[in-house]
Amino acid sequence: MNTVTLKIEKTTNDTILKFTANTILISGSYQFNNIDEAKNSPLAQQLFHLPFIKRVLISANFIALERFSIVEWSDVQEEVKEQIENYLNSPGGVLVLEETETIKKVPVEIYSEVTPNPSVLKFVANKKLVEFDLEYKNIEEAKNSPLATELYNFSFVKEIFISENYVSITKFDVVEWSEITNEIRSFIKQFIADSKTIVDKSVQPKNKEQQGIQLEDLDDVSKQIIAILDEYIKPAVAADGGNILFQSYKQETKVVNVILQGACSGCPSSTITLKNGIENMLKQLIPGQIEQVVALNQ
Repeated sequence: MNTVTLKIEKTTNDTILKFTANTILISGSYQFNNIDEAKNSPLAQQLFHLPFIKRVLISANFIALERFSIVEWSDVQEEVKEQIENYLNSPGGVLVLEETETIKKVPVEIYSEVTPNPSVLKFVANKKLVEFDLEYKNIEEAKNSPLATELYNFSFVKEIFISENYVSITKFDVVEWSEITNEIRSFIKQFIADSKTIVDKSVQPKNKEQQGIQLEDLDDVSKQIIAILDEYIKPAVAADGGNILFQSYKQETKVVNVILQGACSGCPSSTITLKNGIENMLKQLIPGQIEQVVALNQ
């Protein structure tokens, strides 16, 4: 058996350090946020006994560790590297016990898609994820979604939009997608494969007033607008990792108010899309009734 050696690699987050191996260590990806979660990983348990270890991620050919601020990696990284190498090269140095593997896995594939918004990437699943769209601007809003909450553990995640079969993630500018895409894709795939809860069943649509608009309470023009958005606009917007919600129509000003979600929110090209796409289409299909389309959260 060849000796496992590790190479220390910095990441864009100075609290996280990667120890990359010269061979494949494990199939799949496992994240442990505390010693209780690590009961099926002897190595992770051992690492959590170090007082500065905050989180452990074990993936195909590397082990990533997040530290608390009580130390700097430069002070301890060589000792940690030696400890992990000794464990990996010891007899019976199993990373994750078989018990973890007995959990029924859900067959799932995840692939990433670019969107018109350079800050947003779309992670598409080959299975249904949720019944309705959910948008989270921060971790406090995400408390009813275990998937979103865990995604916010990645320091570069800014906003999350979960739709029927995809997750759109908005990142902070401190990292490039090329650095983190595989990590996020693997994490989402593992989360779903482990049959973890994506969103609590008690959760209702966040924008209930938009999701459940009573058509009988609306004027004829508003009904036409909603029909056009549903038939022509939403499918195209969803393909780009976003969503558009009808908010209101003011007959006196002929202004349509909408809400943009996911990749559409904050997108540099969203103004052009509104003016050249949605606004022009509504003007053509409902002549004389539309003057302007405004995104309330643009």
